[in-house]
Amino acid sequence: MDEARDKQIIQREIEAHRAMPGALLPILHAIQDALGWIPPQATPALAQALNRSRAEVHGVISFYHHFRTTPPGRHVVQVCRAESCQAMGGAALEAHAQAALGTAFGETTADGAITLEAVYCLGNCACSPAVRVDDDIVGRVSSARFDEIVATLRGEQVSA
Repeated sequence: MDEARDKQIIQREIEAHRAMPGALLPILHAIQDALGWIPPQATPALAQALNRSRAEVHGVISFYHHFRTTPPGRHVVQVCRAESCQAMGGAALEAHAQAALGTAFGETTADGAITLEAVYCLGNCACSPAVRVDDDIVGRVSSARFDEIVATLRGEQVSA
């Protein structure tokens, strides 16, 4: 991690969005989009720039599950936990994903390849259960299909 680069990006996003009404959330989204997470030095910078307390900024970051406070793996895999996905085998997929990766939700694999996250609707209910792999949504994901996705992300050969 390059703290100087992160600081520059944080300042750039603050300056780009600070005049907006309700600027905190757009700035946090922009920082996470640029860096993949919200580094600790963002909290005091945002508090000062937006005339908020550090506690207020931290409260917003910690309230929303979307914001990461640790760097993600090279790939982020989100498993939908909404009702439709649950009804179509989502609980089994969740258990398989955690076992296959050796991580719980919110953790990154030991090799740094994959961060596993829970989400609560991907809007792909007709094709449940669904996962998002980086920015791509994949539907009708079975345990076998999940294993293929992971193998592809790791650059492994997937047998037909």
